[in-house]
Order: sequence, then C-alpha cells, then structure tokens
Amino acid sequence: MTSASSDPQSYGDELGVVTVTYSPGDTLGRFLDTLVKATSRDVTVVLADNGSTDGVPEAAAAERENVEFLPTGGNLGYGGGANRGVAALPDSVGWIVVANPDLEWGPGSLDELIAAAERWPRGGAFGPLIREPNGEVYPSARLLPELGRGIGHALFSKIWAGNPWTRQYRQEDKTVRERTAGWLSGSCLLMRREAFDSVAGFDPRYFMFFEDVDLGDRLTRKGWQNVYVPSAEVVHIGGVSTAKVKPKMLAAHHDSAYRYLADRHPGPAWAPVRLAIKAGLALRLKLEVRGAQR
Repeated sequence: MTSASSDPQSYGDELGVVTVTYSPGDTLGRFLDTLVKATSRDVTVVLADNGSTDGVPEAAAAERENVEFLPTGGNLGYGGGANRGVAALPDSVGWIVVANPDLEWGPGSLDELIAAAERWPRGGAFGPLIREPNGEVYPSARLLPELGRGIGHALFSKIWAGNPWTRQYRQEDKTVRERTAGWLSGSCLLMRREAFDSVAGFDPRYFMFFEDVDLGDRLTRKGWQNVYVPSAEVVHIGGVSTAKVKPKMLAAHHDSAYRYLADRHPGPAWAPVRLAIKAGLALRLKLEVRGAQR
C-alpha cells in the first residue's frame, strides 16, 4: 500500500459522520433519525455548514447529542465543506462517513459497510446500494470516464438512452454484487481516514459535481480500492431526476467535467483535445439548458 506520507497519522477505531449542510430543511431530521438505526456504534456527527439560512442545522446540534454544528465560513462547495468537517473530527475517529443530508439510512447499513471493510483490507472507500425515492436503484458504482467512453456518454446519453458508452460507464449490465468500481457516488461514502488523508481528501477546486469521480481516481492511483457494497442500502431523496434543472447546476456540472478531463490530459500535446472537449461540452450545455427551460 502506498501512502502520501512516510509518517501517516495514527487514528483510533471510532466512527465519524460528516454531512455538508446548506439549508437542508426537513431532510436533515430524517437523516439523523435513520442514522441511529444504521449502526450499533457510537457516532460523532459533524454538520459542516456552508451558510444555511433556515436554522435547521443549528437546531439539530442543540437538540441532539453527539451532533456538532460547524460553520465553514462560506459556501465552500461539497468537497471543501466535507474536508473542513473531516478535519474537525478527533484523532480517535479512524472511520469517516461523508454523506448528503437528504439521505435516509437503511437499518444496519453502516455496520454492513464496516463489515465489508474487513473483507477488503485494501479498500479505501465503500459505497452502499443507493435507491431513489421510487425504489429504483441508482447506478452509484461506475467506471472512470476515460476519454473515449466519456465523450460517447456525453454526446449520446440524452438522445440515445441505451447507447453502449453510457451503459458501460454506468455499469448497468453488471450483476448487483459486491465488487470494486472506478468511483462511488459521493452522496454516501465510508472511508478509512488513512485513505482519505493519503489523497488529501476532496479536491476543493470542484465546487459541485465530479469531486467524487476525482476522489475515486486518486484513491486508485494511491493503491486503494473503491468497493461497492449492495448489502448496505440507503435512499437518496435528491437522487430522483426532476424535469426542471437549474441552469447554474448544469453549468457547474459541465465545468467540473472539463476540469476532470483536462487535468488528466495536460500539456501542449493535448491542447487540441482539450479545446475540442471544451467546445463539445459548451454545445451540450447549451442544448441541455434550452431543454430544461422548455
């Protein structure tokens, strides 16, 4: 196993949960209520708050034991907020969970993830089976979006639902079983803190989207595995597709997609490819925004 440091931090065996809040509303209460049944362990919860105005995170911390309200000082994005929350956990915490506040935990789901970690000693990140509110399984364990596969998915996913690039990328033909993946959805991740440290956590340059793709890639490069654990189940309320998508979110998604691919194809030799990627993503964004506004 490789490590980012020759003298890695030594941590205990306690469990810490970090959720990034931004006016989460009623969903945070369900997140915390169901978390109690997700594990038999004692849990420290950090609400890394990116500037909520609804008062919900502060109230949750005041009313519940082992829940800490941590203002991040501004809207740092998902990865930046998560990094701040993990940094606030004591050294006794060696297992960290980063999860969206609009998540509902299945009974025993966190214990299932920790049990899987015993079976995968090289596992750095573990992700559950994620269901949408309608019961459908969200494809949360995917291949990395390499250049050819990523372009095929980007070009055809909206106009050709069964195209081979998207099906391969999303791993839709895979049997639902415990396995490794290129990356796991950042909406719910259990990680060894040692693994998180070895890649310096999330890259804060990704304000929204692709921070989990980037994390999965960097963990793999450090010798860790990303492990899909479908015996653990959660429901992601925000995972359901909606007809109306905010143009700013679409723009952020395309900006992050470009950053991810450009970072992995640096230098003058790849400049024409980066230019083509940027132009293609700009066209795709224009078409998606137009479609969302209809």
